[in-house]
Amino acid sequence: MTMHNPFQPVEKIKTEVFSTMPEKFRKKSRTGWSDPNRQGAEVECFLEGPSFDRDGNLWFVDIPFGRVFRIDTKGEWELITQYDGWPNGLKFHKDGRAFICDYKAGLIALDPKTGKIETILGSMYSENFKGLNDLHFASNGDLYFTDQGQTGIADPTGRVFRLRANGQLDRLALNVPSPNGITLNTQEKHVFVAATRSQQIWRLPLMADGSVSKTGVAVQLTGGVAGPDGIEMDSENGLLVCHLGIGIWRFDNNMLPTHLIYSENPHHHHLANMCFGGADGKDLYITESLSGDILKARLPIAGKKMFGLT
Repeated sequence: MTMHNPFQPVEKIKTEVFSTMPEKFRKKSRTGWSDPNRQGAEVECFLEGPSFDRDGNLWFVDIPFGRVFRIDTKGEWELITQYDGWPNGLKFHKDGRAFICDYKAGLIALDPKTGKIETILGSMYSENFKGLNDLHFASNGDLYFTDQGQTGIADPTGRVFRLRANGQLDRLALNVPSPNGITLNTQEKHVFVAATRSQQIWRLPLMADGSVSKTGVAVQLTGGVAGPDGIEMDSENGLLVCHLGIGIWRFDNNMLPTHLIYSENPHHHHLANMCFGGADGKDLYITESLSGDILKARLPIAGKKMFGLT
């Protein structure tokens, strides 16, 4: 196979605004989440965790105010629930439930029909989580998720877990400087994790028994207002990386850059998370966290098939 020339110009793809948070949902204030995470600044929202359900509705969370939203197929925003928590990542299970990594509450599940929330995993091995961030389902129902908390270069103790479909909890990594986005390649032989504060994407090879061996750095980044946030895989094992302050990189299966998805709006610094959608799976939907804008870009390659849509 011919490798991509690393000096070849990266193709740029411009985003457009798909939808904007209505004024009735904006409530600029300080919260217990924004004080440490936004250095005391007031926020109107911080959107993350976009995911589509089987009916084509786009779901996402608002961390500082404990809200879960849905945009229906007509473009209307609906507040599904608001609770005492800080929801961060959201992915759908095949059974229709929305699983959420909540910084306060741990791993929870939301019933989309009733809005009822149940705790799946509030702690691990009789210890509290540091602060869960993002999650990804394997095709067999195993759930991979990150425990970020306030970890970073000076405290590289962030963790990566797998909750098997049979209920067994496995610790896959214990020394990650700020583990954030997480995904699997299409063959499900590698777990990719965004290590935000070290500006890296880690690759965790999975052995036949599910254990991890020879974890390494797949991508080394630089620049931006912070490191990588949300990540996702496309159907050709291209890795998409939300790089805060820059945009979204696409790396091919050799981890060489091919595309940069960006916004021309100078206020769009936090293209933080994304999901694929559209009839052919080639539309990329992106949460611009601080502005309350949902962006959209048309990509040449469809996204990987998600567990909740199978």
